[in-house]
Amino acid sequence: MQKLSNNKRLLSVVGPTAIGKTGLAIELAEHIGTEIISCDSRQFYQEMRIGTAVPTAEEQARVPHHFIQNLSIDTDYSVGDFERDAIAFLTNYYQKADCCVMVGGSGLYEKAVSSGLDEFPTIDPAIRAQLNAELEQDGLVLLQEELLRVDPTYYAEVNLLNPQRVTRALEVFRGSGKPFSSFRNQKAANRPFKTLKIGLELPREEMYARINHRVDLMMEEGLLEEAKALYPLRHLNALQTVGYRELFAYFDGEISLEFALEEIKKNTRRFAKRQMTWFKKDVDVQWFSATEVDQIKAYCDTYLNS
Repeated sequence: MQKLSNNKRLLSVVGPTAIGKTGLAIELAEHIGTEIISCDSRQFYQEMRIGTAVPTAEEQARVPHHFIQNLSIDTDYSVGDFERDAIAFLTNYYQKADCCVMVGGSGLYEKAVSSGLDEFPTIDPAIRAQLNAELEQDGLVLLQEELLRVDPTYYAEVNLLNPQRVTRALEVFRGSGKPFSSFRNQKAANRPFKTLKIGLELPREEMYARINHRVDLMMEEGLLEEAKALYPLRHLNALQTVGYRELFAYFDGEISLEFALEEIKKNTRRFAKRQMTWFKKDVDVQWFSATEVDQIKAYCDTYLNS
């Protein structure tokens, strides 16, 4: 492919879980001759390989991947930390190359790299302490219900099973009197590269079938054993994740294994729906069917040579 002159580009592949983002990112990186950075907020962790669908050793051998299993699960690593590290990596990488591929379904982490994080007001730490006390005493459901009342926009997008995300939104609302969602979509940060966002989609039933099949494959690959090894660390934020939470409930004797698997599939489908809600609001995403690999390559060629 023709070398770009002084035009640094980032190809960002987004979409719901199990849609085929990893495969497409590898195809594009091989086609262009570049490397991949992951913006999947759970694939950072070394101990969460199966449940987060980390690219296989064979896939990683085809194309160099960055920000994959680079942290221990007990590391306190925020989206702001990722923004800093990813921009530093790209700044260095663009000294030797003109294009990089980014892939992942974590919308906030993708946004942090492509356009920067929104600025939120400083909140009294006492409010966070109060919310954590309520979470401990009353559970997550009551906080979810409050979020629905005060910020239905964010409620429709956030992973409701992630207590950190729910309490953060309520913390901002209680501290400022304004919905968390109202502070978002601020002016994009100035980046030394241009981003092309490629979104993958499929008919809902096909997407859901892929999700169900992936869960079955994860179990065959050893998800139960992986979750069992992580069970003593279940209080960590990284493990407040679909696929692990349900199996922890099984280990606690609260539900059967069969029910846990159905819950994983159901909650993953719900998560995929929230991912689509997030990405569909981004007017910069160019949407393709997940099966249109050749068309996507051609589109990216045109973009990179324009």
